[in-house]
Amino acid sequence: MKLPEDPFVLELLPEFVETWIQDIDDQFQPLINSKNSDDLYRFGHTIKGSCFQFGLDEIAEQGIELMGFAKIQDWDNAMTKGNDIRQAFVAAKSVINENLQKS
Repeated sequence: MKLPEDPFVLELLPEFVETWIQDIDDQFQPLINSKNSDDLYRFGHTIKGSCFQFGLDEIAEQGIELMGFAKIQDWDNAMTKGNDIRQAFVAAKSVINENLQKS
């Protein structure tokens, strides 16, 4: 994972990642359980857009995949992708923390 070079973005990144982990923990499973494809699509769309802005392109791409699963109402793959996205944020948090310790 490559961290963004912009110092302002780097300063905001730890809170951004932590907020997304919490949002996934709080909101993702209810979206799957309710089978609300429109809201799940918006969730994936928000992940995509916000992650591209913060330079987390790999996670943004996973958000696009989640949007696709929501669109076709593929709940099993959406669930798997949501877990993958959460793990990607956890991995990003680890990389960010290592980078902050080096600074």
